[in-house]
This record gives sequence, structure tokens and C-alpha cells, in this order.
Amino acid sequence: MLRRVPNYGDRVDEVFKALSDPTRRKVIERLVSSPATTSELAEPFEMALPSFTQHLGVLERAGLVTSTKQGRVRTYRLSPAGLDSAQGWLADQRRLWETRLDQLDAFLIRQQQEKQQ
Repeated sequence: MLRRVPNYGDRVDEVFKALSDPTRRKVIERLVSSPATTSELAEPFEMALPSFTQHLGVLERAGLVTSTKQGRVRTYRLSPAGLDSAQGWLADQRRLWETRLDQLDAFLIRQQQEKQQ
């Protein structure tokens, strides 16, 4: 039986790409507590600021963070809705695999019962 799986498209790819890097995951973890400026976010990392801002750009394109600029200062905030596509995809995968494991379990029980007869 074939089931239609929703097409999450490029958005879920962008989210997983953004989360695949440890630097970007640490930025997300930092933003959980409060918004922060580019400089505040870059401080713990030993890399050039232009390289670090590329990480922020990946997070922003993935919809995981938003930024506002006031004068020369850019402030980043967590955007939890950005995780919705990944969460939906993961939930669908979980349901699919739970169904498959239940079917396998039922099959194995039937096989065992047939052997005992």
C-alpha cells in the first residue's frame, strides 16, 4: 500500500543543512536565551567576522533566525517556526517507521505461531 508523503521540498533541506554545522547549532543554542548582536554571537568563535556572518546568513535563509538592523548593529532572534518543516518531516518519518515496525512485529508473531502449530 502506497501512502502519499507530503513534499517538504527545499525548506526542510535548508533547515537540516543549517543544523548540520556545529557552529550554527551553537548559535541557535545561544539564541534560545535571548536575542544577540552579530558581535555577541561571534565572540566565542575563533573565526573572522565575515566567515561567521556567512553562518548567520545560512541560518537566516533557513528561517531559523531573523535579524533587524538598527544603525550599524544587527540583532538576531530565534525563529522557532523555522523548525516546523523539519519537525513535520521527522514526525512523518516516525509514523512511517512505527507502522513498519508494528507490521514486522505482527508478521514475526504470526510466523512464530505457525511454527508452533
